[in-house]
Amino acid sequence: MAKIKKATKQEIEEIKALFLEHYPDSVTELQYRNLYELLVSVMLSAQCTDKRVNIITPALFNAYPDPVSLANADLDDVKAFIKTCSFFNNKAKNLIKMAQSVVENYGGEIPLEQKELVKLAGVGQKTANVVMIEYAGANLMAVDTHVFRVAHRLGLSDAKTAVQCEDELTKKFKTDLHRLHQAMVLFGRYRCKAVKPDCDDCFMQAHCKTTQTFKV
Repeated sequence: MAKIKKATKQEIEEIKALFLEHYPDSVTELQYRNLYELLVSVMLSAQCTDKRVNIITPALFNAYPDPVSLANADLDDVKAFIKTCSFFNNKAKNLIKMAQSVVENYGGEIPLEQKELVKLAGVGQKTANVVMIEYAGANLMAVDTHVFRVAHRLGLSDAKTAVQCEDELTKKFKTDLHRLHQAMVLFGRYRCKAVKPDCDDCFMQAHCKTTQTFKV
């Protein structure tokens, strides 16, 4: 497979401007009412669609409206609420452990700091960054499967891992990272899809390094 050509500094600036122009007010599609609900939703969304998470969470949050109630929840009951979510067994365990840690170490309040969030069970760097991006507008980049795919197709990264890709995008974009993250998620989810991407009339067509791959 031919190596994808890297985007130039000028192209990076043009790509950045286009994303900000086409997705000026992009936000997560997860439905939440507070920081606790956002964190739980982001944890559930790992390798699961936002649509599926939004179907699951109303009943879950009705049963466990805060970290204290979730910390005292029965594992099998939590599993029952999220059983249609991928990896629900591990996610149920992590949700309860996360809530217990929040109660024991943070007075029942979700910490709004990246370095504290990653200390919680089931919360990795990507999850912490997504929460900080969405809730605090933090200048951070988070790389999910959509961002990873888009970054490679546009020549923004050739990293092998999400963390490496995050580092590359952070260094190249520098500012407006929270908006760019959301823009790349939506672009990858609805246009630059993994299978049968919608390349016709794409506003990024001039910058796509893999366009030929998708032409029949």
